[in-house]
Amino acid sequence: MRPPAIDVLITGGGLAGQRCCETLRRRGFSGSVAIICEEPLGPYDRPPLSKGVLADPDQPRPSRLRPDDWYEQNDVQLLSGARASELGTRDRRLLMVDGRNRERALRYERLLIATGSRPRRLDGIEPGGAVHELRTYEHALALRAALREREGVVAILGAGLIGMEVASSARALGREVTMIEAFDRPLGRALPGVLGQWVARLHREHGVDVRLATSVRRVRARGRGAVLELSDGGRLDATTVLLAAGTEPATAWLSSSGLGPGAVMADHRGRTAVPRIFAAGDASSWMDPHLGRSVACQHWEAAARQGAAVAHTILGLPADRPRPPMFWSDQHGRRMQFLGRATQDCRVELPGEADGGEPFVAWMYDGGRASAALLVDSPALMADARRRIEGADLATDRAMAA
Repeated sequence: MRPPAIDVLITGGGLAGQRCCETLRRRGFSGSVAIICEEPLGPYDRPPLSKGVLADPDQPRPSRLRPDDWYEQNDVQLLSGARASELGTRDRRLLMVDGRNRERALRYERLLIATGSRPRRLDGIEPGGAVHELRTYEHALALRAALREREGVVAILGAGLIGMEVASSARALGREVTMIEAFDRPLGRALPGVLGQWVARLHREHGVDVRLATSVRRVRARGRGAVLELSDGGRLDATTVLLAAGTEPATAWLSSSGLGPGAVMADHRGRTAVPRIFAAGDASSWMDPHLGRSVACQHWEAAARQGAAVAHTILGLPADRPRPPMFWSDQHGRRMQFLGRATQDCRVELPGEADGGEPFVAWMYDGGRASAALLVDSPALMADARRRIEGADLATDRAMAA
């Protein structure tokens, strides 16, 4: 006799899947729930990988999202060390492969795709030897060893959040750091020009060699290190190289299902084009009602919010009003929090305190309304900033409805 179908099957042991199953149980859902988690450690928090884990040689394991006994106490089946390999949407069947490459078929009533993302590879540059990537705890351990055991230049390819946080951690360890970014500023897709320039100055003030509008054409191994050939004709000798050129959705396993590869499209409640299948977190692209298009938001806050929203949808509960996107980062001892949506041509109010090392808030305006804010060392002002931006969103909603 075939085992019964799992009422809610979650693929991916990250934050989105965790928040979904937590919300289901907290709201009284009594059906069966299972999580497929590729890493044998079980669900853990990833933001510390580029910060605390690199700085603390005595940290034995990553910070778990929930202790092991939480899953037993809440009747959640945790399938660790396994990954989803193929999806059948018509018969609601998923193939799973364990660490010994054994295949197992699971049937489901509802499926949440939350397999997250993987580091984006650059043409001709593969991890191995002196070249590292950072997504898992094992990656962090290998990079930590390289940062502590070697001397010479640490070359970071990409000035996104991961690249900049590792640059900060490496400088705190006394390493020489060169950060190479193809765009003309760090966080070029998220920050308007003047704020991207402020972030670049911050890194330069702390000794990081920031090279913008520059790309890496080739990486050649040499001894225990590497030689980087740059787009401007220069060369850089490095003992440690980090690939930090962004991420891409981990959805290759969906190729035959019609839902992937690429980000899985979902509406503002996490529903995909296939009934009973939902998507959340880095693997998804959600409809943003304010922008009128789907947006991939690969940040911690979005994964948590979307995972909970999918649980509400499954339970038939009302949806919360969409909130402005938010991310944060710790770099060179400064806490940066970004809230809202900024266009490249928005008007930016950057206070004088920005260049004096003091806490500050930079506001961004789109058509006269506050659309985004960058808070630096100002966490106590986040609630007020959120109210102001959400109030502007609500005013826009009412104007569009009228």
